[in-house]
Amino acid sequence: MGRLLRQLKRREKRTAQINLELCFPDLSAAERRQLLDRHFEAVGMSFVEMGIGWFTPIERLLERVAVHGLEHLDRALAQGRGVLLFGAHFTTIELGYAVLERFASHVSCMYRPQRNAMMDVLIRRGRHRFAKEQIPRDNVRALLRSLRANYVVCYLPDQTYLGNQSELLPFFGEPAVTNTATSKLASISGATVLPYFHRRLPNGDYRVDIGAPLEGFPSASPARDAERLFGQLEAYIRLAPEQYLWLYKKFKGRPAPLADVYAR
Repeated sequence: MGRLLRQLKRREKRTAQINLELCFPDLSAAERRQLLDRHFEAVGMSFVEMGIGWFTPIERLLERVAVHGLEHLDRALAQGRGVLLFGAHFTTIELGYAVLERFASHVSCMYRPQRNAMMDVLIRRGRHRFAKEQIPRDNVRALLRSLRANYVVCYLPDQTYLGNQSELLPFFGEPAVTNTATSKLASISGATVLPYFHRRLPNGDYRVDIGAPLEGFPSASPARDAERLFGQLEAYIRLAPEQYLWLYKKFKGRPAPLADVYAR
């Protein structure tokens, strides 16, 4: 399926090619083509993983998914001020979060409505198994209410954000307009921020990694806080770079004199 999408989605293919050129300049052209091929295969797998995450009984799911760092989640919940899971758009996203059904009784997730109405309904229903509350991405008050009620909130700020809470920060060494709101949300709510990443392993099983809270987070510098979080994300992407979502325009909206890399 992914190989077919590679032939059909020419605009997305070009976007991914540009992203990989910017983020992996040390790779040869042949190595980047291979990485692009593997990425589209991972995108194809994501449709299967979506079904696994939505419909597989939790006991069977946990036979395939190893969760590391649960002690960080348990410790943060015990503090009673909510947990903000700093995540990202990996192709294993639906499967990676489904396991929260077992480990947290109150989970919310930020949500962006889909253009396709049928997909919108399917995704909402699928995510309902672990996230009883799905918060529109612009409803900050609802997010803060969930944190103050000691909910776990799944928060994915890695895609380009052009609002007030953004800074031009490096992503794989390339300037990108980056969401810096995570530390402000933590400061206002008192919630603990935990990195939450996931990937498919070479043997076909899966791994979820819940990181420890960052020392001195949040600080007086939201930009510095974002650099630390995105530095951890970058390190995790390098473990399986084909499984990060490269199909969207990560480097759009950059101010002059930086060029629009997608217009070339």
